[in-house]
Amino acid sequence: MNTPGPRARWAEFGVLAALWAMVFASSSQVMIMAPILPRIHDELGVSSALSGTLVSGYAIALSVFALVTGPISDRVGRRAVLLWGSGAMALALLLHVFAVDFASLLGARVLAGIAGGVLTGSAVSFVGDYFPYDRRGWANGWIMSGFALGQVVGVPFGTVLASRHGFASAFILFAAVMAVAFVLVLLVVPQPRVERSDRPLTLASGLAEYAALLSMRPARGAALVYATMFFAVSNFVVYLPSWAESELGVDATGIATMFTVGGIASVLFGPRAGKLSDRVGRRPLILVSCLGGALQFAITTLFVDGAVSASIMFFVAMTLLALRLSPLQALLTALVPDARRGAFMSLVVAVGQIGGGLGAAVAGVLYTEVGYGACTIAAAASILVTAWLVWRELPEARINP
Repeated sequence: MNTPGPRARWAEFGVLAALWAMVFASSSQVMIMAPILPRIHDELGVSSALSGTLVSGYAIALSVFALVTGPISDRVGRRAVLLWGSGAMALALLLHVFAVDFASLLGARVLAGIAGGVLTGSAVSFVGDYFPYDRRGWANGWIMSGFALGQVVGVPFGTVLASRHGFASAFILFAAVMAVAFVLVLLVVPQPRVERSDRPLTLASGLAEYAALLSMRPARGAALVYATMFFAVSNFVVYLPSWAESELGVDATGIATMFTVGGIASVLFGPRAGKLSDRVGRRPLILVSCLGGALQFAITTLFVDGAVSASIMFFVAMTLLALRLSPLQALLTALVPDARRGAFMSLVVAVGQIGGGLGAAVAGVLYTEVGYGACTIAAAASILVTAWLVWRELPEARINP
């Protein structure tokens, strides 16, 4: 494994800090929507029927602009796109202060989704540009710990702020963190010396690029891996709190504790899983995680009987997710040339969003018509498909420092 000198390590620390702040702020501002929806209802009079639109509007905007941004980042470089995205996200989050009704809040959420689409694929692609392959698992693990810490610290703190000072105060908090990320990108994040695309930035060129990627077996397989993985996660997570409350009598404090414990698992094991994958390979950890996840999903309703067992089960679920997410992201960065990495990662992210959205819709039907047990079985079946796709479609990239 490459061991950088002290100077290079400080440079890496600056890059990791900038990307970590981006992930922390961007993931927290998404997760905060669920706990503050009642506050939004009280302040703006947004009905429950329209509340879901605030979430879906963000997701649709993210998916579309992830696809738009991918080829652009391949052409102009990842640093410029990270600057645009972090600046746009900070501004979009600040605009939540001026929301006075459903339409204006939806507009702010769509703008945040556009900024999220700019950032999502480019951040992972930057890791592939900047870090050698044998250290990308370690780097991805630390960066994605921002997502976990957002779950443990960002969302609870933002929820308290929203309850005391209005829902917009939570978005001001995350806008401030994103502004810090913008400054860090401006000051300490370089443009990696990698080959850039020479394709023209036109609609026809972009469509041709995505068609070419989908014709490649590993790229097509990677998109399906993301779709089936997030389909499984949505089936397991979306109605877990509802089931725990209605069937097991777990109160709001117990649900909050469950998610906090899950976030702690991600913080503890995400960086370690990434570093371990740098040594033993990506595919073994991903496969073990998927197979363990299938078993864990399938036995959830048999094992969980209260708040304590729910927290234990969710801790295991988030540990297994951490075990596969960082290695998977590191593996994907090596499947295509540098000049196509942005478009490829944007494609994968967009398809993953579709899979997660479809999983949530299917989970709603299963939960209503059959029960939460059906959701866990669907999650187990989907994550087994993920394992099969990884084994069959994704080659283990050769470590090339």
